[in-house]
Amino acid sequence: MKARYQYRFYPTDQQQQSLARLFGCVRVVYNDALAICKQSEKKPKSAQLQKIVITQAKKTEERAWLGEVSNIPLQQSVADLEVAFKNFFDSCKGKRKGRKVGYPKFKKRTNSQSARFRIGGFSIKGNEVYLAKIGNVSPIWSRELPAPPTSVTVIKDCANRYFLSFVVEIEPVNIGAKNQSIGIDLGIKTFAVMSNGEKAESPDYSLLDKRIRKLQKKLARQQKDSRRRNKTRIRIAKLHNQIADTRKDFLHKLSTKVVSENKTIVLEDLNVSGMVKNRKLSRVISQQGWREFRTLIESKSEKFGRDFRVISRWEPTSQVCSNCGYKWGKVDLSVRSILCLSCGTEHDRDGNASKNIEMVGTGHRHDLKCTSRDGKTTSVARSDEA
Repeated sequence: MKARYQYRFYPTDQQQQSLARLFGCVRVVYNDALAICKQSEKKPKSAQLQKIVITQAKKTEERAWLGEVSNIPLQQSVADLEVAFKNFFDSCKGKRKGRKVGYPKFKKRTNSQSARFRIGGFSIKGNEVYLAKIGNVSPIWSRELPAPPTSVTVIKDCANRYFLSFVVEIEPVNIGAKNQSIGIDLGIKTFAVMSNGEKAESPDYSLLDKRIRKLQKKLARQQKDSRRRNKTRIRIAKLHNQIADTRKDFLHKLSTKVVSENKTIVLEDLNVSGMVKNRKLSRVISQQGWREFRTLIESKSEKFGRDFRVISRWEPTSQVCSNCGYKWGKVDLSVRSILCLSCGTEHDRDGNASKNIEMVGTGHRHDLKCTSRDGKTTSVARSDEA
């Protein structure tokens, strides 16, 4: 299986100029190829596009500066456009699962920039990485590469940070697990409530979020393409990166702990795109990173030989007693503690849901027809502050 290893590096002033030239060439080639596709009745093939926007373009006066950079990232830029069109067509035909993919868009200078080198365009020499027509860069090796990389992507984010992202082939590793299975219920204030009783609190982003809102109001009043507006934009990007880095660190540590300790991991398929339509909770839900957590659990389960399962979003995990299987129906979100009148067990709402998620995912769900009572009994719920 393939894995990515990302390292930060600090280029010199001359290397920054060379990288800026490279990013500009990659962006122009991508945009030129996309413009040709939009004007054509039938989309040209990738080889034909490379011939037009790279080979023939270098012979013209307008695009002669394309020869100043390595040819490999330019070819990869056209290949990326080909992948974008394939995803778009597959989404239109229904071959691609998930949300519909839109038509490819032009790249902007203010967005994050990237350029990918294949084998032949880069090499690792000791602690340095040689990039064609860029020179040797010295990344901060926070961990060793498990295998020789097949490609490396140079990334410059919106906050002007530089990264090297290596793609390597790794073999799955089987490690013994302490527990047989676990169910996880995801939330907002308490990020994850697990069926074994453990809880994981989500980091607090409120202070950084307030600073972002304040700067966004300031950005809206400033003149476009001005120096002060550009400075404010970079400050906002740095705050967003700080939130993203905090969230990524939290999700990586939690997912590694869950996967290493449990043989079977069960999650619930959440309709995040529908939940963010709630105007009061949309910003908080977007900051949690539920989908990113699921992706990390899935990839690490494949790496460590774990069984990862996802149950349907329509399972009534919050409406059923995990002890006896009695179904009490829908309960308001403000109710956090529920007393089952069938067996007399008092449940924490999220803890009860996590146990039901585990039972449904492992196939040990209660038979609701046998456990439900014939008498008309109303459930008693205790209301606490969320």
